Amino acid sequence: MRKKKILLVEDDELAAEILYTYFIDCDFEVKTVFTATDGYSHIKNEHYDIIILDINLPDFNGFELLKNIRKESSLPIIITSAYSDTKIKVTAFKFGADDYMVKPLDLEELEARIWVQLGKASDMKMETKELFTLKGSEIYFQDKLLELTTIEFEILAMLLQHKNQTLTREELVSSLSSLSSQRSLDNHIKNIRKKIGDNGSHANYLKTEYGIGYKITY
Repeated sequence: MRKKKILLVEDDELAAEILYTYFIDCDFEVKTVFTATDGYSHIKNEHYDIIILDINLPDFNGFELLKNIRKESSLPIIITSAYSDTKIKVTAFKFGADDYMVKPLDLEELEARIWVQLGKASDMKMETKELFTLKGSEIYFQDKLLELTTIEFEILAMLLQHKNQTLTREELVSSLSSLSSQRSLDNHIKNIRKKIGDNGSHANYLKTEYGIGYKITY
């Protein structure tokens, strides 16, 4: 079986060495780079299964690299950062991060989170066709037309247009004029989930990033 390949983007050489040694011992293949520029170059030219990305990089902000990657790839990305501020976390998810861990890192927990993301990516690759299809003012789910209200259509269409990216509740309410409040948004999300057979507490497609917002991922 092919070893899973990690791209580690971390400017702290000591931290990078500790992570590299741990992941190698866990039987991963690991490539370490120390700048966002090198990270982007490797992503463009080599195959990786997951990226561990630090925010503070010497050439430019890790968020900029995250945004650039998301323009081209849905590769799982776990952000690591010394920042525990909620606003920073929200920004990370808004730009397309799949997970966020605050330093100092618990290496066993990080490994567990990596396997969670690799499992999700594997499930996505097994899907042979798009589950959702957006056609004009209609959305099909598993080739069946969804009977949506106008606002439900607008919410779901916006989430589909930002697949695998978390949109904050504030973003959704401010972008969709027909939404009166975040509570109204939450109620519409519940109705959409019912129509696609999604369980809110264990959603497969329309997922909640608690305290932040919602995203479509599959």
